[in-house]
Amino acid sequence: MKGIAGLVLAAGASTRMGTLKQLLPVAHTTLLDRVLSEALASDLGVVVLVLGFKAKEIRKGLQTDLRHPRLKIIENPNYRRGISSSLIAGLSAVEKDWDRVMILLGDMPYVTAELINLLIRRSEASGCPLAALTSKGRRSHPVILRRPFFPALYDLRGDEGARRLFAEHPDQVCLVEPEGDYDDRDIDTEDDYRAIRKTPESS
Repeated sequence: MKGIAGLVLAAGASTRMGTLKQLLPVAHTTLLDRVLSEALASDLGVVVLVLGFKAKEIRKGLQTDLRHPRLKIIENPNYRRGISSSLIAGLSAVEKDWDRVMILLGDMPYVTAELINLLIRRSEASGCPLAALTSKGRRSHPVILRRPFFPALYDLRGDEGARRLFAEHPDQVCLVEPEGDYDDRDIDTEDDYRAIRKTPESS
């Protein structure tokens, strides 16, 4: 299909946080709801939420309308095998119908619909099979992969994401630098969470 599928990865056990970070309060909502709301407000054709650890509890705690016509929720029974297993689970849910996927992390509160759409537009214009936003001069998330790289995602193991593919094929990568400062922080620890709570838009 023409268009792009978004994969929101949120299956981890939040071991470094010590609590379900997906449901942490952020700006009158939860961390995961915030990511989902921006993804669903963007031009992504479908948004696939990949859950794993305590999936039922997370479903119940979300404020997002889980019946949203562009939202699909799947559970990764192999989430303990690392982020690669969630990538594979998400990809297997969309690869039949979509030729491009955008990988979004469920713990990055400052990814907006505007940034998602910027990455989509620049990726389309470039024709490159790989694309990523940049922050402070380095490659960051979200990222886009086209069908030629789907088989390589199935070869990933453990906590290995798509980073290696970007490093191995720099000539096929479109890097997109947002206007202004892009805060690409993710939330892994209590210190990370306290830091974002100090910002006005997250309190």
